[in-house]
Amino acid sequence: MRLNFPDWRSVWDPESEVVVLTLTAAVLAGVGIALILMGAMPATTPGAQAPPPAPKLAADVLAPARTAVKTPARTPAPGPSRAPAPAKVMKKALGRSAPVRLTIPGIDVHTRLISLGLEKDGTVQVPPLKGDAPAGWYRGLSSPGEAGASVILGHVDSAKDGPAVFYRLRDLRPGMKLSVDRADGRTVSFVVRSVARYSKKDFPTSTVYGDRPGAELRLVTCGGSFDALRRSYRDNIVVYAAMTGSTRTPKGKPTEPKQGKLIAGH
Repeated sequence: MRLNFPDWRSVWDPESEVVVLTLTAAVLAGVGIALILMGAMPATTPGAQAPPPAPKLAADVLAPARTAVKTPARTPAPGPSRAPAPAKVMKKALGRSAPVRLTIPGIDVHTRLISLGLEKDGTVQVPPLKGDAPAGWYRGLSSPGEAGASVILGHVDSAKDGPAVFYRLRDLRPGMKLSVDRADGRTVSFVVRSVARYSKKDFPTSTVYGDRPGAELRLVTCGGSFDALRRSYRDNIVVYAAMTGSTRTPKGKPTEPKQGKLIAGH
């Protein structure tokens, strides 16, 4: 039996096929371009926010900060040592009084303290760049023993004179003791809680200079490798310490530190 199929010529329209093929090609091309653009765009997570910009840094200062930051402290990075100190931390703080001397027996540091303010560009002043220069207390924040963060800065070394006051600061470990003599006749004791190293370009200003509920102390110097082109160390070493107590200074009331002329260093 012969089946009578419709003549294919009566069904197929060449002009219709051209239109269909043209539309199909356009759709496929559009999908391909969309996929390429999607592949070029970075993946994002709903609700994610861009990381905050790095704090403004001055290339030749020891530890930069524009102002006292009143924000919650962030977790120090990268990976500071956080072993708990055995000494009991004292929660009751003292009133304000300028510090005059810092003593760290474990690394043989015995230095008088000078007062530091801010440079014209808003960065923290640093002590003179000399091997025998003392450490300096940043007076824009709390004094040692007072509630809040107190910051003391010192150089690690100088090209001319060699090792400086904080040359061995990186050797401190959690649990080690230090003390600060104040102008009011009191000696405040502290215990090291952690030691961290930060790249200067990622210096955590709010962590180091931010407000704290108790009496805490930060010691800051340079560290890491030395950039010969910029004549500056690439990192900062920061020691975090907490107050454990205070006593009357045996040798009477020290005098207030004088505010000498300061120069920028590395």
